[in-house]
Amino acid sequence: MAYPPLETRPCGGRYTDIVEAIGNTPLVELRRLSPKPGVRIWAKLESRNPTGSVKDRVAKALIEDAEEKGLIRPGQTILEPTSGNTGIALGMICSRKGYKLKVVMPDNVTPERTQLLKMYGAEIVYSPGDQGSNGAVAMALDMAAADPSYYMPYQYGNEANPRAHYEGTAREILLELEGRVDAFVAGLGTGGTLMGHARRFKEELGDRVKIVAAEPMQGEPVQGLRSLDDGFIPPIIDLSLLDRKIFVTNRDAILWTRRLLDEEGLFAGVSSGAIARVAVRIANEMDEGNVVFIVCDDGWKYLSSGIYTLPVDEIEDLESTLWW
Repeated sequence: MAYPPLETRPCGGRYTDIVEAIGNTPLVELRRLSPKPGVRIWAKLESRNPTGSVKDRVAKALIEDAEEKGLIRPGQTILEPTSGNTGIALGMICSRKGYKLKVVMPDNVTPERTQLLKMYGAEIVYSPGDQGSNGAVAMALDMAAADPSYYMPYQYGNEANPRAHYEGTAREILLELEGRVDAFVAGLGTGGTLMGHARRFKEELGDRVKIVAAEPMQGEPVQGLRSLDDGFIPPIIDLSLLDRKIFVTNRDAILWTRRLLDEEGLFAGVSSGAIARVAVRIANEMDEGNVVFIVCDDGWKYLSSGIYTLPVDEIEDLESTLWW
């Protein structure tokens, strides 16, 4: 496949609806984080989507897929488990398209996420925070089984999730770097981001591109990511597509979220710090090439955690702590 040179765009384009503005996010080089002159680290800023996260792409794909298949009708209630971003993205899209939304979410998330969901008109059912996102998934599945009037897109098992990245995010990265992607790093959450990119990159670039997952150590509460050792493997995940999994801690995530801010001016969410930590580790192992990682969301939803203003020496002394 030929990749035509892509000039810097002065703006994201012109659209007739906010939903159409999803995607075509910036790819920014982080020169201060690169450990070697020949290795370039690139951040795909999914925080620039309309509701501030990569999940805008997924929510749009989930709803449009259901519409194309005739699975939902105007006024119907959409039910979905979420740790925040997917629910917020669904809230915006459902409000634009005329669907009601009910989300199941852990009760220990930051208040910003609750406020955003309510702003978009979503109804929230809280699951026990100590059960994490797995508890929200279990509760939502029980609710859907008990009431067939709900439609649950179920991002963890819906192929529209990775397809959003296969057809969108991964294609954009290939065009932006003219096919020169040597390593790709994303967080292990629903699996959609990793699987969609892995399939596209492996098809077009073969084994010369390495697909790397940032996975929290078991018991480490890195918001937005999951440990497969907790017992739930999302059905859309195909572990054979991953070249490596690298473990990160909550402390890693917080420290590197601050490094993104302090060294690169990048105001990102905490999972992006964990992913950046892994991307830099991979870059250290290379002599040359491009390492691309996903900035899943911005930091606005985490301001109440205090991590953006906490002195760095206090962060370095932290034990693994649940901040949300």
